[in-house]
Amino acid sequence: MTDLSNFPITNQYPAKDPTILQYYGLPTPNGVKASIMLEEIGLPYEVHLVDIMKNETWTPDYLSLNPNGKIPAILDPDGPGGKPFALWESGAILVYLADKTGKLIPTDPAARYETLQWVFWQMASVGPMFGQVGFFHKFAGKDYEDKRPRDRYVAESKRLLGVLEGRLKDRPFIMGDDFTIADISLIGWVNNLVTFYEAGELVDYASLKAVPAWVERCLARPAVARGLKIPARP
Repeated sequence: MTDLSNFPITNQYPAKDPTILQYYGLPTPNGVKASIMLEEIGLPYEVHLVDIMKNETWTPDYLSLNPNGKIPAILDPDGPGGKPFALWESGAILVYLADKTGKLIPTDPAARYETLQWVFWQMASVGPMFGQVGFFHKFAGKDYEDKRPRDRYVAESKRLLGVLEGRLKDRPFIMGDDFTIADISLIGWVNNLVTFYEAGELVDYASLKAVPAWVERCLARPAVARGLKIPARP
């Protein structure tokens, strides 16, 4: 049997089946990247709900897996060279699982780098900006009298949605006909912006055509629908 005892995270979240990939997360816009990916590729995995509201990412065991104290993270008993391998950062997890299975990333080198370009764009721009809109519109920041911070992030989020709209105006998915990790990286954030954050009117989402149609295509995929709810929130 695969021995994962060298990873302290298994003290906090014991593995029922240490022979399959262990996923640690919560259905946040970043967390669902990993769960959607795992559902799409069909790789067996075990789910561990990490309750960020209880600061479960700041325990010594969790920090031994991800010193940045965030979700998602994975522990693959069959990593490179057949050895157990731990990984954090949602974008890195997407690339790792795509390379491991040969799925959802182009084999053509140019198309591969173009796919990664959109994943990195999401990581560097869409996630941080949309997240700030959520903070200033729905959470504690909504009570700030000074709306200039909110408006700054709203304006940048509208610009980013415009970039995405332009990319999708003549193609069903980010890379064309094929659904890839680029779509997975973005769908949770775009969907979250207009549903959970309730910021659709703020960012003028109704003026877009290609982006809402793309969201519907993504949500119609059974694996995406499942992944958005994994693990079930406490």
